[in-house]
Amino acid sequence: MVDQSADIILEHVGMTFNDQSGILETLKDIHTRIHPEEFLCVLGPSGSGKTTLLRILAGLEQPTQGSVRFPVENPHVGLVFQASNLMPWRSVMDNILLPLDLRGNNHAEALHKANELIELVGLEEFTGAWPDTLSGGMAQRVAIARALIQDPDMLLLDEPFGALDALTREKMGIELLRIWQARRKTVVMVTHSISESLLLADRVLVLSQRPAEIVLDLHVSLERPRGEAARYSRDFQVLSRRLRDAIQ
Repeated sequence: MVDQSADIILEHVGMTFNDQSGILETLKDIHTRIHPEEFLCVLGPSGSGKTTLLRILAGLEQPTQGSVRFPVENPHVGLVFQASNLMPWRSVMDNILLPLDLRGNNHAEALHKANELIELVGLEEFTGAWPDTLSGGMAQRVAIARALIQDPDMLLLDEPFGALDALTREKMGIELLRIWQARRKTVVMVTHSISESLLLADRVLVLSQRPAEIVLDLHVSLERPRGEAARYSRDFQVLSRRLRDAIQ
């Protein structure tokens, strides 16, 4: 049974921006809990505020209404964006080590952690490679490892596979599932893919058009572990239709 006291609680979160065009209400009354080790996906129309919600969870934005309550003070958050944002002058190994280098961590301990993660993401043969020699999928594996080396309380993913071709994206979805099953972090992932959300998530939130409200909070009842075959099951198709119907 989930310890409710350890949930991340979003209490009636709203977000309004003021710009030259006037007042723009992006999020409206977002109220939900994120459970420990839960994989949560967020779906919704383009421009509905999904990334804004992620930035609020990361502490990069403060909501103008409501609040976000974490079970610990100053939670550690790992971020992965659509662009891998690797440092071109640092090798794969050195990119993964970057967060610990900036903290001044013991180099031998940091190297041990990095080697564990390199093995986890399947890049053992590319530790010395430069970012411009990597495929898009490989670069995102490095970005995920770089986020995980900090041992975050929560991993936030903003369309991490959005720039990849369809086949690579499907493969990376399976890879991310494997990595999550190995590390069991609390994950919140923004995606535009219904299929991807059902393959990965324990729960899917569907947001409305801006100002975004939660129009569906769907528990994904598909058994784990999941693989590509799950996409072709009847239950998968039923859940897919529910999500599609909810997206305006």
